[in-house]
Amino acid sequence: MGPLLALASAVLYGIVDYSGGILSRRFRHATVTYLGQLGGLLLACCAALLVPAPAVHPSDLLWGALSGLGSGIAMTFLNRGLSRGAMSVVVPVSAVTGVALSVLCGVLVLGDRPDAVAWIGIAVTVPALWLVSGGAAGATRGAGDGLLASAGVAVQYVALGLAHPAAGLWPVAAGRVAAVLLSTPAAVRHGPPRLPRRATAQALLVGAGAALALILYLLAVHRQLLAVAVVLASLYPALPVVLGLTLLHEKVTRRQTTGLLGAATATVLLTLG
Repeated sequence: MGPLLALASAVLYGIVDYSGGILSRRFRHATVTYLGQLGGLLLACCAALLVPAPAVHPSDLLWGALSGLGSGIAMTFLNRGLSRGAMSVVVPVSAVTGVALSVLCGVLVLGDRPDAVAWIGIAVTVPALWLVSGGAAGATRGAGDGLLASAGVAVQYVALGLAHPAAGLWPVAAGRVAAVLLSTPAAVRHGPPRLPRRATAQALLVGAGAALALILYLLAVHRQLLAVAVVLASLYPALPVVLGLTLLHEKVTRRQTTGLLGAATATVLLTLG
């Protein structure tokens, strides 16, 4: 069940990144990010009230808040990168460093011990995502924002994974509060964060989807090693890349094709491991 939850998180994150990227190209990325965080906060609080939480300690909420700060950083730079760069480059780049840092933390700090098959899958994932991004020769506008977002991705995943299962989903809710506070100054810098009604609803829905993806990830961490859950959840770039290539007519290269095949292989290996 753990691998399936992590993969479901990846699919949902892929849809969220694609949808958020489209909105960020039409409207101010800071406003889209802020409204998205509000939507995530609403969904997370509702979900937390419905899921049993036998023991919520301050440390769990602090880990959740730190995760939320990582989420806020990730979404801010990701949406900025998507507003001016190719989706098939920015999103995969955001995952590369995030995967590496998260796995290293899980192994070196938390004592995770993936088996041989899982290690092969982990080893395949990072170069696969790099190839999906186009490799060094394929770096374009927005890739730098993707790298900055990847640091936030690592903090988001590792910190949330450190919250105790007995805290239920309240760490996710605490994280959404922190993310809203982080994104507020940039959103109001140029006036009240307003969008047309339909776009506002879309931004709120994107944020709710991101919160749900985090909830699925948290449930996956409770059922398997953090290192494996992070890698599976971080396969989210494959979907925006495919959508960017098919719907936005971004050009695919041999490197990206090889990377997508590598990501599929890593998914199988990590699921078996």
